[in-house]
Amino acid sequence: MAGSLDFEAYPRFLEEQQSHFKSNGRTKDFSAHSSKVHSVAWSCDGRRLASGSFDKTVTVFLLDRDRLSRENNFRGHGDSVDQLCWHPSNPDLLVTASGDKTIRIWDARAAKCAATVNTKGENINICWSPDGQTIAVGNKEDLVTFIDARSHRSKAEEQFKFEVNEISWNNDNDLFFLTNGHGCINILSYPELKQLQTLNAHSANCICIKFDPTGKYFATGSVDALVSLWDVAELVCVRTFSRLDWPVRTLSFSHDGQMLASASEDLLIDIAMVETGEKICEVTCDTPTFTVAWHPSKPLLAFACDDKDKYDRDRDAGTVKLFGLPSSES
Repeated sequence: MAGSLDFEAYPRFLEEQQSHFKSNGRTKDFSAHSSKVHSVAWSCDGRRLASGSFDKTVTVFLLDRDRLSRENNFRGHGDSVDQLCWHPSNPDLLVTASGDKTIRIWDARAAKCAATVNTKGENINICWSPDGQTIAVGNKEDLVTFIDARSHRSKAEEQFKFEVNEISWNNDNDLFFLTNGHGCINILSYPELKQLQTLNAHSANCICIKFDPTGKYFATGSVDALVSLWDVAELVCVRTFSRLDWPVRTLSFSHDGQMLASASEDLLIDIAMVETGEKICEVTCDTPTFTVAWHPSKPLLAFACDDKDKYDRDRDAGTVKLFGLPSSES
């Protein structure tokens, strides 16, 4: 069963994955934007990859075996697209958060903007509830607004007195998690939005949070350069990953919940075995990494870095990268 390996199977799984990436360790660059890429995410069926950029646009790629081909470039935002995410079960819909005080829902199949929702501030983080009914968006003033995904109206809003970094529902849709500037994880009931618990997770600003697809764990990344793995049922930290030296700004679990990618300003992406913390492999990068995302069914990792144009070092390259491709191009 996905997400649960017998203890005896750990060494074999580790060897199998290490062997897989030895022969599938190539990274390919795909031109996406005219400026830096802030966010990448896969549609639930894995057919499309979307990227959001400082250039105010959203690019959608189609995945064909080991190639990404550009399908569309969506324009309409008046400021940087800081984060995006797809509908959890509709592979055609995605939502973007922008500094222009709006969120936009895009229909990738119809190739158009399906809705523009005005919000109260410059938006920096966004997530879609697992049941698909609600979109939560956070802004620079630490206000989180809950928007009905069908009517596009605000259902609730919550103003926080601390720095809110990343936001996420749990997989069961009944809890809402925030990482904050004090190194804590705040847990609210949903939809009541009552504060239930605060977990002291890190010694410094807690930046990012991700839930594993199997619902067993969630992981957080921090300015203290640690990734901590938490048991969802017990709300206890079960292990930390400490191979990075710089603040951990992005995380992603593989589709089976067995691998965890984490990245920072280190010139590598760490890929760890979730159940033991052991290193499976690392992806070398020339520049700091902003965003990572495992494919929902394949061992392919999309990511984006602060890379510069090959011929003009003052210009951002705006590329999206795909790791896990066959090492020989034959």
